[in-house]
This record gives sequence, C-alpha cells and structure tokens, in this order.
Amino acid sequence: MILPIVAYGDPVLRKKAKPITKDYPELDTLIENMRETMYGAYGVGLAAPQIGLPIRLFLVDTEPFSEDEEFSETEQEELKNFQRVFINAEILEEEGDEWAFNEGCLSIPDVREDVFRQPKITIKYQDENFKSHTEVFDGLIARVVQHEYDHIEGVLFTDKLSTLKKRLIKGKLTNISKGKIKVDYKMRFPAMKKKR
Repeated sequence: MILPIVAYGDPVLRKKAKPITKDYPELDTLIENMRETMYGAYGVGLAAPQIGLPIRLFLVDTEPFSEDEEFSETEQEELKNFQRVFINAEILEEEGDEWAFNEGCLSIPDVREDVFRQPKITIKYQDENFKSHTEVFDGLIARVVQHEYDHIEGVLFTDKLSTLKKRLIKGKLTNISKGKIKVDYKMRFPAMKKKR
C-alpha cells in the first residue's frame, strides 16, 4: 500500500526517532508499504519519519543511480545491487574529505542543492530479520545512507546548506509546508495554523 509522504514543516521530521524491537507490530507489512511508497515516488531511500512514524527504520535502494554514466562500471554494478533495510542504525564513524553532490528529498519536492558529506562511513544496524551488521560504505551508497540516517536523527538535507542558500529557498520551503506544490505522489502536508 502506498502511504502519503510527510511534507517539510511537519514536526515528525524534526524528532529524533526511537529504536524498535522485533515485536514491533506488523513490521513486515510496514517495510513492504515503505518500499512500495519509495518506488511509487521514484525515491532511492525512505525513512519512517517521512511516513509519519518517529522510529529508527529506513530503506535504501540505489539501483536508479546505476544507469548514471558518471560512475564507473564497477560503481554502477554496486549501485544496481544495493538494497537494504536499516533498523536501529547508528553511524559509528564518518571519514574522508567532504565532497558535494546534488541532493533532493521526497519530503521537500522540487528543491535540489549541493550538500557536502564525508565519503566513507561505518554503520551499525539490524536488518529486517533483526540480524546485527557493522558495515563500511563509501561513495554514493554512503551518501544515500547518510541522507536517510539524518531523517531518523531529525535532520534534513536543507539544514546542511549555507545561510545564503537557506535564505534563497525559504519561499519554496514555506510553499511546501502550506501544500502549495504539485507532486505526482501522495503527500501529507502539515496542518495549517488557524487564524483567530
């Protein structure tokens, strides 16, 4: 089932998400619905806060990037086959010189900006079967994981922009939070404040 994606301005996107246990109700269904929602919106990642749940769960599937010719054949192959569920993730280390890449977010449609991130991460997480993993990712995979990980920490990619860039996109962000935007996927906009 495709779920509505929560738009910029909703307080759930600013909450530090809570860990979950293997008895979380209907977790398999939730993961399947999140996957369907992510693909329906042509995303490469989706975090639970983006569907209104402040829990430490996100999915990543970098296959759409595998067609991009700016990457080597080896990188394209890695991107094509990278699909993961991350539960209770914790980034242990970020390494290397920061590099810029143009990022967007399903919760912030029509806003794309260059974001600087470190190229290599070590992350500890559990998969959908609650098996524990500690893995090292680099390049674009690391970046997508970092972006989704930020969501479970209550951080958005726009927080990483310069003051000037933030000022330049302020109007767009206000319009998104008010629902004054057209998107081709289901969205849920923050409740409008009633005037007295």
